[in-house]
Amino acid sequence: MAQVNITLTQEEVLEVLAGNREEGFKFLLEKILNEIMKAESEEQLCASRHERTEERQDYRNGTRERSLNTRIGTLTLNVPRHRNEPFHTMVFENYKRSEAALIATMVQMVVMGISTRKVERVVDTLCGTSFSKSTVSELCKKLDTYVEDFKNRPLDDIEAPFLMLDATYFKAREEHRVRTKAFFVALAFNAEGMREIVGFEVFDAEENYSWITFLEKLKERGLKDVRMVISDSHKAIRKSVAEVYPDAAWQRCQAHFQRNILDVVPSRYKTAITLELRKMFDSKTMEEARLIKDELIADYEEVAEKAMKTLEEGFEESMTAMCLPPTLRIKIRTTNILERLNREFKRRSDVIQVFPNQESILRLMGAVAIEINRSYAGLIKMYSAKTYESIRDEAFPVLRKIAHEQLSNLKAA
Repeated sequence: MAQVNITLTQEEVLEVLAGNREEGFKFLLEKILNEIMKAESEEQLCASRHERTEERQDYRNGTRERSLNTRIGTLTLNVPRHRNEPFHTMVFENYKRSEAALIATMVQMVVMGISTRKVERVVDTLCGTSFSKSTVSELCKKLDTYVEDFKNRPLDDIEAPFLMLDATYFKAREEHRVRTKAFFVALAFNAEGMREIVGFEVFDAEENYSWITFLEKLKERGLKDVRMVISDSHKAIRKSVAEVYPDAAWQRCQAHFQRNILDVVPSRYKTAITLELRKMFDSKTMEEARLIKDELIADYEEVAEKAMKTLEEGFEESMTAMCLPPTLRIKIRTTNILERLNREFKRRSDVIQVFPNQESILRLMGAVAIEINRSYAGLIKMYSAKTYESIRDEAFPVLRKIAHEQLSNLKAA
């Protein structure tokens, strides 16, 4: 590599020592980088200035000014030009890599739940480079392709016997008004016992059309062999599951079911009924659970009529998981795993409050979903291969029978 020589006149040295420190460093850095580029030019040409050699590859063609943002300010550099072949310099190549890393870090800060205004201040303090709030928002749009690719990826006909569904809500600006948007999420458990976020989408509300559209898209992408769907008792979810996955049994989330019951229980009886419900859910057999349910209704029907009616009507659908092994039953009888995911979505969105549009919800929450999905690879499997073989032979036929009974009841209702 050519040697880099930096020459300063006495006046320039005195000016650097006597003047503003940052301006002095800026002046020196410009000098250094300009000399580096001169040396790079000489190396590429295989000839120094005014030198005539047989090895010469090209000729100089003046310089052009180009700005470079640095921690101590914006430098104005004189970039050499060559007559035939373009001049290449590592100065700007290194800058591009640093800038790309900075942009990636800024976007990651937003995904992690830091407001764009705070990102602007942090970058300005650490890097001496100003990025406005709107600029940070624009940079985040680089996530769009990344999120869309993940959201629409083929599922390659993965066998996913258990599927959890839920929606959480965010506020977004639309037509000069703040509106509430529903963010749908689907979490599947595959044949190996691993969890995977298989789908997410933004809709105006939890309507039949929205859930059917969402589930049909999952099916088109290759989500098959769904044996059980776990969700709350939202009517739109229930009807859509029956239409798109008619062979899948529905497990009503026991945590939501218990809350539905306790919401209409007089305060004085809540503690006692909560204990009885817990015993019912933890029963070892379906017969034992029914016995506890019948006794509970007999004991409290007069003082908590509405609650006992809710218990009676929702009991069977809340106990679908009873046909599974106890260790697996406990894990998927509620949507608690999905609730934790929703809380993470909310935590990341708290600094935003109101999204600028619907697309920004999908962009940010989609990026969060991808990040969390990666973390699932390091988690312990929900069930072993041996357990899966067991439930495939013993539980799946039962779940199919339950699904058909639930479908008949739904049509008759």
